[in-house]
Amino acid sequence: MRTTVPIVTAFIAGFVLVVAFFFRGSTLIGSLRDEFTAWITIIGGFTLALGVASIIRVNWTAVARRKRDWPYKILTLVAVLGMGIPSVLPVSWSSLLGNTPGSIYDWLFEYMQKPMMATMFATLAFYIASAAYRAFRARSPEATLLLVTATLVMLWRVPMGEAFLNLFPGDVPEWLNTYVMGGANMAVQRGIIIGAALGAASMSLRLILGIERMYMGKG
Repeated sequence: MRTTVPIVTAFIAGFVLVVAFFFRGSTLIGSLRDEFTAWITIIGGFTLALGVASIIRVNWTAVARRKRDWPYKILTLVAVLGMGIPSVLPVSWSSLLGNTPGSIYDWLFEYMQKPMMATMFATLAFYIASAAYRAFRARSPEATLLLVTATLVMLWRVPMGEAFLNLFPGDVPEWLNTYVMGGANMAVQRGIIIGAALGAASMSLRLILGIERMYMGKG
């Protein structure tokens, strides 16, 4: 029963959601699709709560046992509880609760999380530049083409570089937008998306047919 019930449930849910694409909402299959979609949202909420509980448990255990870098675990706990608890309490208790402008959650998000995110991405820019320097070396005709194209695209993405490209005849920014970004780059992106979609479809079939059982802790 521990194996049969999850497999049957996954098969029914997956089969209904796949077949429902070919039926309207007024039909029985369409109604089941709407019901299952609502349950997906509910289960996702419980999954989020489970993730928060797991973060608290793991970090609290590390703090209690004084594991390596345990002071940082305290900061993680303070951040999770400091943003989580005030945001779920009703605004009727205090204007500082909830997630409306002026609340504790809004203040922490605007003046702590946003600056930290900006700092992180600003730091990543230096690593990206370093990786690009090592990768874009004209060692072959293909690498040279990649180097030239990447340089033009990076110049096109910043106002100063776009102004520099406009000094050349032929409207280079428009050429990059049409043929590089809308042509070659779009074709590669679509190929990647198609490959990812085929992989997701094959994994979905494995789950629906009961071949893949990793969600039950089995191979």
